[in-house]
Amino acid sequence: MATKQVNLECRMYENEYPEPDDVVMVQVKEIQDMGGYVHLLEYNNCQGMIMLSELSRRRIRSVNKLLKVGRQEVAAVVRVDKEKGYIDLSKRRVAPEDITKIEEKWNKSRTVHSIVRHVAEKVGTDVIHLYERWGWPLYRKYGHAYDGFRMAVNDPDSVLADLEITEHEREELLRNVRRRLMPQPIKLRADIEVTCYQFEGIDAIRAALKAGEDTGDEKRPIKIKLVAPPLYVVSTSSLQKKAGVDALNKALEVVKSEISKRKGKFAVKVAPRTVSEKDERMLASMMTDLENANREVAGDNDSESDSE
Repeated sequence: MATKQVNLECRMYENEYPEPDDVVMVQVKEIQDMGGYVHLLEYNNCQGMIMLSELSRRRIRSVNKLLKVGRQEVAAVVRVDKEKGYIDLSKRRVAPEDITKIEEKWNKSRTVHSIVRHVAEKVGTDVIHLYERWGWPLYRKYGHAYDGFRMAVNDPDSVLADLEITEHEREELLRNVRRRLMPQPIKLRADIEVTCYQFEGIDAIRAALKAGEDTGDEKRPIKIKLVAPPLYVVSTSSLQKKAGVDALNKALEVVKSEISKRKGKFAVKVAPRTVSEKDERMLASMMTDLENANREVAGDNDSESDSE
């Protein structure tokens, strides 16, 4: 028995073509003296053209300086001939704020399209059929299907109610959105200095930092690590940035209070902020380098005492 061929090609939006003044994401396919031919990525790669006069407000000597084959560009729709399928576009009419908006919309639409294509492939149905029955209705209901998908992670019944979706499609859709759109914890960090020159200074610092860590919970655990005396990093992770910042500030206040009781000093060197994976790797690398340097110094001291 032959396997049914599934058509995975389809535009992302209900309208077959964009409207004049819409801002779209395109990819440059060919460059000529008169301008550049592009594919509209959100409209199943239908062809459009950016004329030379619409590339920039400045005088242009070479198209190649403004367009490169393969590069994605944000363009404004000038004219649409739906009968012939011709679309005229402009780069110079795109406002800076439009670029941010369309890039955000494009990223959302691309994620939605990837999920719908995956469901279509799994259930053996053309992509356009899924868009017609529940994809585009979600766009109408929520403004963007991506927002509907995110809500479906925690409340699938209300989101998918009244939609023409089969049980198999529902299972595949929810499996995908839960895997791809589940909120990821945000990492946050603050840098502090803690000192205490009293007789039991080390124990005082240790107790103050322990008290700070104890303010954490399962949702937002607090960890405090030594970088190099007197510098420490206080970190946590949270699904919401404000809640994470509040948790860090609470921990810092407790550390400050506890070390002050023991006649020590406390200072915030860098206030709580979000950090990326790159920041985390840089911190880990720095701490490793300091640890290695300390180990080498300790080794040198041992050898000197042995020789003596």
